Amino acid sequence: TDPPWQLATSNPTRGVAIGYQQLSDTLIEEIPFPSLQENGLLFVWVINAKYKFALELMEKWGYTLVDEIAWVKRTVNRRLAKSHGFYLQHAKETCLVGRKGSDPPGMVGNIASDIIYSERRGQSQKPVEIYEIIEQLVPNGSYLEIFARRNNLRDGWVSIGNEL
Repeated sequence: TDPPWQLATSNPTRGVAIGYQQLSDTLIEEIPFPSLQENGLLFVWVINAKYKFALELMEKWGYTLVDEIAWVKRTVNRRLAKSHGFYLQHAKETCLVGRKGSDPPGMVGNIASDIIYSERRGQSQKPVEIYEIIEQLVPNGSYLEIFARRNNLRDGWVSIGNEL
């Protein structure tokens, strides 16, 4: 899931337009993630400013942090694709991996790297490699993406989002 985190300041992106609606922390917290599964994995993309809050949310929803994936973004020229940050220029995004209950049936661990190194795509468009990692971890699983967008629809997934 890639929540539309609400940014904290009046000029958080230094003039870069954000092309989607943001949700308050309270609204994200109220999403009934706990009722989605008894045993399984949750992948949550998080921005730096919401890292601690995202960890608290995962725990509140009944998930334990078990890993994280870093997407290191590059340009078409294979250089780091740096963007705005508050203290540092950001060239990566983080996806937290939480587990609720037991591992999902059929899970195959230790099959992929925790680093994705791929080209930066459109705004909020995540790398296709994240879906491949999830599908390798849980072959033939039940896959749900919340806050999906048209640019990341995938066969075999249930996709929910207000931009579909």
